[in-house]
Amino acid sequence: MSSSTPLLTVDELSVVFHRRGSDDVRAVDGVSFTLEEGRVTGLVGESGCGKSVTSLALMGLLPSRGLTVGGSARMRLPEGETDLLSLSPSRMRDLRGAQLAMIFQDPLSSLNPVIPIGLQVTEILRRHRGLRGSAARKEAADLLHRVGIPDPTRRLREYPHQLSGGMRQRALIAMAVACRPKLMIADEPTTALDVTIQAQILELLRDLVVEEGTALLMITHDLGVVAGLCDDINVLYAGRAVEAAPRGPLFAEPTHPYTVGLLGSVPRLDAPRGEPLTPVRGSVNDNIAWTDGCAFAPRCDHYTMKCLRGAPELVHASEEHAHRCVNPLAGERAADRAVQESPAAVGDEEARG
Repeated sequence: MSSSTPLLTVDELSVVFHRRGSDDVRAVDGVSFTLEEGRVTGLVGESGCGKSVTSLALMGLLPSRGLTVGGSARMRLPEGETDLLSLSPSRMRDLRGAQLAMIFQDPLSSLNPVIPIGLQVTEILRRHRGLRGSAARKEAADLLHRVGIPDPTRRLREYPHQLSGGMRQRALIAMAVACRPKLMIADEPTTALDVTIQAQILELLRDLVVEEGTALLMITHDLGVVAGLCDDINVLYAGRAVEAAPRGPLFAEPTHPYTVGLLGSVPRLDAPRGEPLTPVRGSVNDNIAWTDGCAFAPRCDHYTMKCLRGAPELVHASEEHAHRCVNPLAGERAADRAVQESPAAVGDEEARG
């Protein structure tokens, strides 16, 4: 990891939803990470692990009632370091688009269907850069051209439904980079796109990070996307980071069983034809409270009784590699070990304890 001062430092971020007549839901439970300029950081995990809620909290887009947000998210701004979580709604509106921007998962629902693309792009230019009239339209066309949309002048007059899925996603990216923000968050930006368009969008995002020195937070469940784009990776489960490392060490020697399970679920081109995938058994709802032990224990093939004796701490196996596991996989390649061992190969609970 780079030794430079982080652009954003998230420390013990928590988001708790309050439900009348029922228990609170801890969607995010003490997540910490840093974002650095010119680097891509990944938040990885299954749906329901807290990735999108984390991003919405950072952008100030969560509802104002019915939840509690804790921790801090300190960002370097022109006026000095500021905690994004403590800012007023009006101040966050000033920052969104100018200093931080978000690319949402579904471009069709993120764009206004009854307003031409050009007006939606120029609105940002008017709001944050003071451009008007022909100057704003020319800049909007240049932005669409930059993100690879053909015939951008004509596209400015078209509505979202007239654009393909790939073009709509590119239009969202054009809006996100219109004011050259220092921080961008991309929430599953390639989920609804075919493989060819996915590759083009990821290449575009990487180019923007390199050219502008932007810090990009990439939220995804796809480890193939992570392998090709992210520099640093945080694996989330049940609202907490269970493993964090740069891309190389995490893929070469994963230590948390959940990370190993995610890797085992990805098809490999070098695997023998017909070899089945090894998905993580159960679902993300099959967990226990972190206060009682490791939330992943009910789905883990390698847990011991130690895993049920309170919340495991985030332990640094090396300077760059950390995991939240009392029984980490180590020594041989953890990914290979996970494939070789099955639930039937693990003894009963008493023997393991």
